[in-house]
Amino acid sequence: MQGTIAHVLIVEDEAKLAMAIRDYLHATGFTTQWVADGRDVISAIKANVFDLVLLDLMLPGRSGLDICRELRSFSDVPLIMLTARIEEIDRLLGLDIGADDYICKPFSIRELVARAKAILRRSRTPTEPSSILQVDEATYQAIYYNTPVSLTSIEFRLLKTLSDFPGRVFSRDGLLDRLHADHRIVTDRTIDTHIKNLRRKLQQVAPDMDPIRSIYGVGYKLEIDG
Repeated sequence: MQGTIAHVLIVEDEAKLAMAIRDYLHATGFTTQWVADGRDVISAIKANVFDLVLLDLMLPGRSGLDICRELRSFSDVPLIMLTARIEEIDRLLGLDIGADDYICKPFSIRELVARAKAILRRSRTPTEPSSILQVDEATYQAIYYNTPVSLTSIEFRLLKTLSDFPGRVFSRDGLLDRLHADHRIVTDRTIDTHIKNLRRKLQQVAPDMDPIRSIYGVGYKLEIDG
């Protein structure tokens, strides 16, 4: 972590698993705090500074999804959701409400730590403006490889949403909610059309590049290096 010690909140009611995660994180150079009851999570986060939250979906007192919703109303701390429920709706909902990643139980703690390190690397660099893509909401202008890109208002908001959270996966429904504040009735395939048009305009500037990745069965994310 380049000399910086990351502080991780472990939210898990299974004590044996929580201690195994804690011990592995400590051995890897992290510091941790453990919370087992869902009702204690928000107060713990408000009382401390955490670099990452590992949040179990099924908790006593309060569900991980409810906690994630409230957390995202006041904090952008990176969050990995831990879940034994692998149904598609749970995965999409978890990502839509602001989880940066999820990992299904049973999982390898080594893999969990690897994902945690990857998310922390991403979270510590977004404060530096990308030299490749700038999306300025004040001027409603997008610059890609030093070239202005003419976008519709929907395309601009779509690109702004993706660029605000590079690497985060958004489902189609999640993107629709962010694009249409009035919750108008539109099909989720509308997003596919906007993504197609947005890709075409970006590729007119850089034909060999495609920063928008399709995640099969889930949605889209933006990957920009630089």
